[in-house]
Amino acid sequence: MDTLLLRIIVSTIVVSLLIFTILLIKKLLNQHMTVKAHYHIWYFLCIPMLAAFLPWHYFRLGDFKSLLFFHREAPLDSERINGVAAAQAPNSDLLHDFTVSVNKSAPDFVYHTLFTAWVIGVLLFVGAAVYSSYQIYQIKKSAVAIDDQKLNKLLEVCKEMVGVKRNVRLRETALISSPITFGIFHPYIFLPSKTREEFSLNELKYVLLHELHHQKSKDLFVNYVMWMVQIMYWFNPVVWYASKRIRNDRELACDASVLNLLDESGYIEYGYTIIRFADKKQDRTLKQIAPGIGGTKKQIKQRIRCIASYSKDSLLLKWKSKVILAVLGMVVLFLAPFTNVIASPNDVYQFSGKNAVYEDLSSYFKGYKGSFVLYDPSKYQYRIYNREMSEQRVSPDSTYKIYSALFALESNVISPNSNNQVWDGEIYPFPEWNQNQNLASALGRSVNWYFQNTDREVGRKPLQDYFHKIKYGNEDLSGNLDSYWMESSLKISPIEQVQLLYQLKENQWGFKAENIKAVQKALFIDEQKNGQLYGKTGTGMVNGKNVNGWFIGFVDKGNDRFYFAINIQDKDGQAQGSKAAEIAKQILHDKKIY
Repeated sequence: MDTLLLRIIVSTIVVSLLIFTILLIKKLLNQHMTVKAHYHIWYFLCIPMLAAFLPWHYFRLGDFKSLLFFHREAPLDSERINGVAAAQAPNSDLLHDFTVSVNKSAPDFVYHTLFTAWVIGVLLFVGAAVYSSYQIYQIKKSAVAIDDQKLNKLLEVCKEMVGVKRNVRLRETALISSPITFGIFHPYIFLPSKTREEFSLNELKYVLLHELHHQKSKDLFVNYVMWMVQIMYWFNPVVWYASKRIRNDRELACDASVLNLLDESGYIEYGYTIIRFADKKQDRTLKQIAPGIGGTKKQIKQRIRCIASYSKDSLLLKWKSKVILAVLGMVVLFLAPFTNVIASPNDVYQFSGKNAVYEDLSSYFKGYKGSFVLYDPSKYQYRIYNREMSEQRVSPDSTYKIYSALFALESNVISPNSNNQVWDGEIYPFPEWNQNQNLASALGRSVNWYFQNTDREVGRKPLQDYFHKIKYGNEDLSGNLDSYWMESSLKISPIEQVQLLYQLKENQWGFKAENIKAVQKALFIDEQKNGQLYGKTGTGMVNGKNVNGWFIGFVDKGNDRFYFAINIQDKDGQAQGSKAAEIAKQILHDKKIY
């Protein structure tokens, strides 16, 4: 829930900043932009929305997020002493739960309340959009075709003048007081019932030119996009103000396009025609969808001033406008993917699905949301339960310590034969933590302080390089150095967990063989007649609730080896790593693997 709120908050900030930037550019460079450019510059508001749907995960943008945060490296508190290599002995502690709670500043009900309020607002404004569409339906239903030959001939002349080649239907209805245009695929121009009686043919020409320019400029499509923006950001007054400015700039741009087709004697007549529609506007919700020639007295007054001072754009002014729009466009496009990285802490691993068999193991996961991934390298085959959750990246919690140990070994912070650390005397919630540790005991008991010390000793930059080298999940180290793997920035999917275990065992990264062997020895859990089990549990505890449980590992069975990862989740706080291990062992047993 908080992830979705983060997306909404970040995107709200981005959209608001973009609106302020556009307003600033319009003010500072007012004399260097055409009237049309003042309207077209608003198109860039669409980019932050589109950015959320583009596949930025194919680009290496993870480092950008880390650069946004400043981290102070804490000194190493524990003294390191020599120890012996991790022995190849069963370690039942690896199946126990040793975890501490991560406290979030806002309780869950706050997230639920805010999210519920946002959804209610969205539904209300969607309802308003549906009502507007219903109004258009009623207008279309009540409208009758105009069989005035002169007016229909005038429409064809105006279409040729504007450059509209599509078939535009001309209708009249008593349900409106000002002409409007509607229809993206089947365009209509609706006239109030008495317009033909009250307006001359020449005045009607100006009305048709105006409405046809709305069609040519795709203003109806822009209206729909902006209406979607307002629905998503209904709580943001900056968006509402921008929407009002967009409608004003749209009409000014449309007026300029019409004036460009007229000689100077037609400017005054066009202006008088607009004045006659002052305050004859349709319902506000309808105005969001169907543009028209009318407006409020204040809007008409502004348009008349622009008409009175109108002069055709010079070539230099047009080029200035193009340059301004191009520069702003490049800036917005450049920042769009980075914005998405910030707003998307929970991403999805794009699994190709090749050599995968999907099976139903739901009977093992009673009461839990979960996924299970098994990889058999002898067959190059994955067996997967719940593909969606198997691709979803979540916090690795203590399963990350496998790689924390490996990175510490590769950095010579510890070694296979010298990996003891002295307990500093701080009292931790588990008696097993309150004593000196070596690599095997630290992994088995999931001792946080041991790996926090080694991570600080390795350093953030080398750690980040290791993450990139092995391509660990989202490779995001932007969280605090002592907790980034505990329900924080670092995330990984079950499929990736299995792939990394295979690469670890096969040493595809070119690490020292003795370091790979030391980590493997520390992961040894138990041996039965049909195989040896290696693995590591992980439990994510948030505000005292176990919400995320992991068990990952592999089984050596003669000449065969099987890699697995299981993840369970439970909002009620029962998703321990030990429970995940219990489910996994039952699945492996039933599959006659262990």
